[in-house]
Amino acid sequence: MLGIALSLSVSSKEQVAKYSGSGSFTTAEFEVTAPWILDWRVNSEFQGSMAIEISLVDGGTGFHKGLILQTKRPGNGVRLFRESGRYRFRISSTLARWDLKVEELTREEAEQYTPR
Repeated sequence: MLGIALSLSVSSKEQVAKYSGSGSFTTAEFEVTAPWILDWRVNSEFQGSMAIEISLVDGGTGFHKGLILQTKRPGNGVRLFRESGRYRFRISSTLARWDLKVEELTREEAEQYTPR
């Protein structure tokens, strides 16, 4: 797995990509320099029936790099990644709305994150 769950406590980020939707989807490829974060939010009007799974996929080969999120509940969070590259997100969603933001950090900002 490439990332770890973190708490957000910095404010000087550079947005690389932003995706929103409500169904299953594979995002456009984005290129990012480490360290970077995925800031995610998931919601649903059908909270008892929703489910979502988000995977990180290599942008060139399409190979699975790791599972980022798997939940049946609304929520939000941040994941820190320490590997640069070209990626896509593969989202498998049932009755869920999702918002994803990819933001690059400085090394100093990344050091301010602590696992939760």
